[in-house]
Amino acid sequence: MTDDLLDIAATWSFWDAAPSPSIPRAVELPGSLSGRVALVLQGVRRCGKSTLLTQMIGHYGLHRRDCLFLNFEDPRLAGDLHFETLERATQAFGELRPDAEKLTIFLDEIQWVAGWERWLRSKLERPGRFQLVVSGSNAHLLSGELSSVLTGRHITVELFPFDFAELRQMHPAASLADFLHRGGFPEPLASVDADLLLRQYFVDILQRDVRERVGARSSLALRQIVQMVFESSGSELSLRRIAAAAGVAVETVAAYLDACEQAYLLFGCPWFAFSERKRAQRNRKYYPVDTGLRRVSVTRTGQDAGKALECATFIELKKRCGDVFHWRKAGEVDFVVQSGRIPTPIQVTLEGATERHLRALDDFYETFPHANEAITVTAANFPEVLGKL
Repeated sequence: MTDDLLDIAATWSFWDAAPSPSIPRAVELPGSLSGRVALVLQGVRRCGKSTLLTQMIGHYGLHRRDCLFLNFEDPRLAGDLHFETLERATQAFGELRPDAEKLTIFLDEIQWVAGWERWLRSKLERPGRFQLVVSGSNAHLLSGELSSVLTGRHITVELFPFDFAELRQMHPAASLADFLHRGGFPEPLASVDADLLLRQYFVDILQRDVRERVGARSSLALRQIVQMVFESSGSELSLRRIAAAAGVAVETVAAYLDACEQAYLLFGCPWFAFSERKRAQRNRKYYPVDTGLRRVSVTRTGQDAGKALECATFIELKKRCGDVFHWRKAGEVDFVVQSGRIPTPIQVTLEGATERHLRALDDFYETFPHANEAITVTAANFPEVLGKL
């Protein structure tokens, strides 16, 4: 069985040939790997996590033959998804490379392995030659849950689909309109069957990363809720109205959306206030992880270029700033981000700020007079203007 594990690992590892060239990902990695701290890579399914793992060989100057890769969605491992498999694989690899000072273990889609968290903690508590990098798209890899098991022993890196600059590396002639239409999932960008792939991604994420999480008996209500949220991206949503439309309880809607957010399918955008209590009293807006995924998942409203630009701006802000909010009084400020306690209002419009946008900003500055100068994101300055943040 150990020999079988190494044979499987050989098909995923790069002991005899370098990884294929790939688009460098615009993500900040830790300065070094360590036997005491695991690197945890998480993000939505099919956004390029496995490729980023292979890029780490060059990024950290590792020797390929000192790196072991295992992908736990390999069907040959279906009967061995237990922490004992992790132990056998790492020990066998250590025996195969007895003279290597450091061995790096890449465990892809590790969430399928029962007991992996505690196995990983045991390795980090007694560090030896192994440096451990794990990845997954399932909510089990969320830092909030990891923290309870790997207290202070992991660094989390989030990966999203390609941004506009990464798309341009693949297709130099691509326009912003192309990016908003096609989105950033890497494989569909290289395929003539892009929309078929994106639709399958949508189904796979719902079934494998969301439905299993909440234990939903049927996927119909879950799919209806997500499609309603995607349709209404950028608008404040009442969970009560969604529940009435889907014929489920409000608590069910809240649980479904929370699971979707944990699986990186969509993200909530709370109302901006310094008080957490006031934020909780207002409805959220929701945005998809990818504009192409949204387009293929909803009706013709998914073709709205202005809405697509707003969705893409939200994702850029989330990557750069973490927490992103919205604000409304008489008019709406699309987004608000913070630097310390100082907020920055952001308006998104295809061609430039209108009177409606300016009136909303006036209201915002009356409420928050010490806020930073507003940023207006347009089709002409996206994403360069966000570099000011």
